[in-house]
Amino acid sequence: MGALTGLTVLDLSRVLAGPWCGQILADLGAEVIKVERPKVGDDTRMWGPPWMLNDQGQPTKEAGYYQAANRNKYSVAIDIASEEGQQLIQEMIKDADVLIENYKAGSLAKYGLDYATLSQINPQLVYCSITGFGQTGPRAEEPGYDFVIQGMSGLMSITGEQNQEPQKVGVAVADIQTGLYATIAIQAALWSRLSTGKGQHIDLSLLDVQVATLANQGMNFLTTGKSPVRMGNAHPNIVPYQVFKAKDKDFIIACGNDKQFKDLCIAIDRADLLDQLNYSTNKDRVAHRHELIGVLSEHFQTQDANHWVTQIHAKKVPVGMINSIEEALNEPQILARQMVVNIPHPQNLRFKVIASPIKLSGTPVEYHHAPPQLGEHTYKILKRYKSNDQLNQLIEKGIIEGKTGEYSKEKACTD
Repeated sequence: MGALTGLTVLDLSRVLAGPWCGQILADLGAEVIKVERPKVGDDTRMWGPPWMLNDQGQPTKEAGYYQAANRNKYSVAIDIASEEGQQLIQEMIKDADVLIENYKAGSLAKYGLDYATLSQINPQLVYCSITGFGQTGPRAEEPGYDFVIQGMSGLMSITGEQNQEPQKVGVAVADIQTGLYATIAIQAALWSRLSTGKGQHIDLSLLDVQVATLANQGMNFLTTGKSPVRMGNAHPNIVPYQVFKAKDKDFIIACGNDKQFKDLCIAIDRADLLDQLNYSTNKDRVAHRHELIGVLSEHFQTQDANHWVTQIHAKKVPVGMINSIEEALNEPQILARQMVVNIPHPQNLRFKVIASPIKLSGTPVEYHHAPPQLGEHTYKILKRYKSNDQLNQLIEKGIIEGKTGEYSKEKACTD
């Protein structure tokens, strides 16, 4: 039994931020019902290649991007643009604790699926809206994309090499971070509901989240009035804290305090640097950054990266190689933490996903089923609300869609 067992979530979101939130809730035991468009589904279902291979090694129509954010969910295909589809969602909302959506601000009102309408049906509903720019402000009605948000938020102005073009982060961090904040906000609202008996509307913006997570760089500007700039892999406040090039390849040193700097100098046989007042404290090292980095860079090119990493690691100074994703997923520490798990998929029994990082001692994360195929659970879920004849009529009208064979099995056991 998971920590959130008994919680029912309707996930009307697509792409990444909302689905990421929904997947976390599902991992923690909530029943997350992913509502998708018939025939099409979540946009990311089409974002391939790469496509999952089936048991025969042939490409399927299941995109890796979609599968990254939708495990442990139930897929129900409903046309919410139709009146009957809207009525079906309104009926389902009576049993729901949470709804997640990432439609443009105000656009669900025309379907009667906005917070004002659904909270009248279920006053305890926690309704989480995720948009690019929020529910208010001059850009509220515009769609928001992670790449654009990374640029607008200032993140790209501090990402990349100095005097080179701005760079986005290699994954959609604004989306991912918004999914995390959404999870926190939903649980806070559920906790509040225990005392008030009422749900509430959560308004989350990708731009707000990315600005908030500028963290020390945002505070550096507020402290000095000067915008931080791109520094490549160097740190604005700590030295040495960056990538260094060894004889064969690059590696990382993250020297966070004066004791670690002393141990670093001893580890690399440069204790002489400790006699120089310019390097005595981190403040001094920041002031004389270029001089010190020049000395270290020249020294590190005399040996291979493995030599330096071994020597420095022995002194317990933070240090590491720069892994490819393949190398990272095969790191002994990652393997020991079981960060890759097998969840049999109907088309691939050896299907693997990257695991949840959440480790709970009493209610651990469980992996019940792989990311669902489009409409895989339509009948399983909707038979709670409709008879077989009603489901037949809805599928004939194209209001709902289910996987071939699922309905016949459900019908056989319920007739």
